[in-house]
Amino acid sequence: MKLKGNFMVARNKVGKKLTRRQERFVKELVANDGLVTNREAAIRAGYPPSSAHTRAFELMNPVRCPHVVAAIQTYRDELDEQYNVTFKRHIKVLADLRQASLEAGAYSAAVMAERLRGQAANLYVNRSEVLHGTIDQMSREQVEAELDKIRQSFDKIIDITPEVSKQDNEEAATPEGGGPLAITEGRADDDEEANRDDKA
Repeated sequence: MKLKGNFMVARNKVGKKLTRRQERFVKELVANDGLVTNREAAIRAGYPPSSAHTRAFELMNPVRCPHVVAAIQTYRDELDEQYNVTFKRHIKVLADLRQASLEAGAYSAAVMAERLRGQAANLYVNRSEVLHGTIDQMSREQVEAELDKIRQSFDKIIDITPEVSKQDNEEAATPEGGGPLAITEGRADDDEEANRDDKA
């Protein structure tokens, strides 16, 4: 490395061949992308655990190891290409699945694979109609019609509201001073007379 200004500039190492450990580091890191840390990938590649963090940093540094960084990107691109979903590949895989299902006698799986092929090719259109989004979008007549439909769908509703008897109406209509208090006062007088008779 040469010192240029305040920056270290790497010599062109992009074409340099990877060592075995570097190659294993690249494969561990990319194959387990997001599942392992850089340090764990370095340990799995054979670097000692005591220096694995430093080695992983160095291997991921484009200034120190541009050939390793380039190899990581190349391997990621290869995996993306290999597992990328394209229309042609998707249709072919579904056709292969359909054929294998037919040969195995799994007809429902074959039908499902063929249906998915048709959906991928836009042969099927899924339609749904929403007649009324919310009650706010309905007119008063529409709301009343819907309520009538709901009422008709239920069995006869039993009214459990208590009825008011004639006696309750008469007690409620008595003038002030009458009613329950007047009756209890009369009872108290009757009780006193009964007590006097018992003493005598």
